[in-house]
Amino acid sequence: MTNTTIFIIRIVFLTSIFFTVSCNNTKEIGPNSSVEEIREAMEQEDAAKEKASRKARRKAEKRFWSMQSKEVKKRIRKSNRRRKREARKKRSWF
Repeated sequence: MTNTTIFIIRIVFLTSIFFTVSCNNTKEIGPNSSVEEIREAMEQEDAAKEKASRKARRKAEKRFWSMQSKEVKKRIRKSNRRRKREARKKRSWF
C-alpha cells in the first residue's frame, strides 16, 4: 500500500469515529417524539449552556480581581460608586 492509500484510510477511519461520537452525545429524539419532549430537551440544552457561560464569567471575574493590586481594587470600587451616584442624579432630573 502506498502512503496516499494509508493516509486516505486513516482519514476515513477518524471521520467515522468523529461522527459516531458526535451522534451518540445527542439525546435520542425520534420522529415520534412529542412536542413537549422536544421542548424539554431544548430547554435542558439551553440551561446547560447558560450554566457553563455563568461559570466561565464567574471564573474570569475571579481571575481579574485576583490579578489586581489593593490600590487598583480600591480605585475601581470608588469609581463604580461614583458612576452609580452620577446615574442616580441623572435619573432624578428626568
